[in-house]
Amino acid sequence: MRTVDVAIVGAGFAGLAMAGALRRAGRDDFVVLERAAEVGGTWRDNTYPGVACDVPAHLYSLAAHPNPHWSRTFAAGGEIQQYLRDVADREGLGDRLRRRTPLLGARWDAEGAVWHLDTGAEPVTARSLVLACGRLTEPHVPAIEGLESFAGPLFHSARWDHDVDLAGKRVAVVGTGASAVQLVPELARRAAHVTLFQRTPAWIVPRGGVDIPRAERERLAAHPGDLARLRAALYAEGEERFASRSGDAVASAAARDVALAHLHAQVADPALREALTPDYAFGCKRVLLSDAFYPAVASDAVTLEPTALASVEGSVLTAASGERHHADVLVLATGFAAAQQPYAELVRGEDDTLAAHWSAGMTSFGSTVVAGFPNLFVLNGPNASLGHNSAVLMAEEQAAYVVRALCERDRRSDRVLRVRPEAEAAYTDEIAEAAASTPWLTGGCRNWYVDDRSGRLTLLWPGTVQAFHERLTGADGSEFEPARAPVTGSLPTHPHG
Repeated sequence: MRTVDVAIVGAGFAGLAMAGALRRAGRDDFVVLERAAEVGGTWRDNTYPGVACDVPAHLYSLAAHPNPHWSRTFAAGGEIQQYLRDVADREGLGDRLRRRTPLLGARWDAEGAVWHLDTGAEPVTARSLVLACGRLTEPHVPAIEGLESFAGPLFHSARWDHDVDLAGKRVAVVGTGASAVQLVPELARRAAHVTLFQRTPAWIVPRGGVDIPRAERERLAAHPGDLARLRAALYAEGEERFASRSGDAVASAAARDVALAHLHAQVADPALREALTPDYAFGCKRVLLSDAFYPAVASDAVTLEPTALASVEGSVLTAASGERHHADVLVLATGFAAAQQPYAELVRGEDDTLAAHWSAGMTSFGSTVVAGFPNLFVLNGPNASLGHNSAVLMAEEQAAYVVRALCERDRRSDRVLRVRPEAEAAYTDEIAEAAASTPWLTGGCRNWYVDDRSGRLTLLWPGTVQAFHERLTGADGSEFEPARAPVTGSLPTHPHG
């Protein structure tokens, strides 16, 4: 059995950010458990044609590891994956990073004041547990009648089958979200024909972006101050986008006009334009960036089916409209189980599992700590996503909060942090009040930010990154219950903090 101060689950952006924050705080007694053979999280798993980030690369990177060598404004998935490998190497994680080590179960031991982790191999005992498992990890496969009868290759965009040769094939794509918008133009170039099943159109704005010349990369490498200023400018641009995404009337109208002008400029056919025009408020769903999607859909290479896929019978796909389409390959670009985190069933706190605690939707204090789960921290979980700026910034803010909380833990006689239920309830009410009038709840659409079980906004933080920073740095420890009498057999106090 291995005993550590902190166990981190997941080696994507959030997990590596947490490991780096611990090391810079002088806390080296930790382990990172990664279920796969490589680090990278969603950027390891998503390898579909055209996969890239829609946040500028110089901002979609860790503050402690700026990268002057990004080759494009919006980095491709493979380049981001390589960046994360490089970060893991630079952090010198060594044997602290345990690849091919999944979390199979986690149980709080009140007597020992530790978490017992089942990995299927060597058990791990940790005084604190950080779940950095991500929210875009488990593909969502919709319930479609007869789906299992499809006659050809069938796979989710996040589990791309590179052994399937698409040349000369009729390919059907289900979904028009972020992955599909990147994927469809690539398929249009490779396949004989593409049929796109659209349940709901997306608001799409111009992407722009360029290949970054070698000279520019060399300049940024030679002048770190220039890179820092570029990152600051990109951050400020992102923060400005919050107004249009969250329902500010003037900003939303201006952004909507940009999206509509983009659609009109790229799609000449009025009927197709109408089918591609959302009937819900700008920002209600994730706003997408693309310069290639509309031209692809408007080309002879793609047929837009403006309704959802209703049923499958062999190679025949029937839409909700009643139209029948034939396909040789079926790709599900249908998103992820984001609102109901798959790991929640595995984690048992003082009374129940996280899944039970979150049965009406995820709740927390500070988007990071959860009542009933002592010394547990969740990154990228409840209300920690963004619709306007880099999510990496949120994970870094949470990692910094965890380090501060660990110092608070070590000052306590029982060395245990228990979130007050009242603090969690108050934070949940704050989120609800801030979100009440936003398009995410009132914009007339269904989105993955809202938990269907309760109708609450459980994924997005309904504010700016700066507001999140202020909320977490303003936490004074009063979110935790007073220390209880120490338990015999607890681990020794950590020397740092």
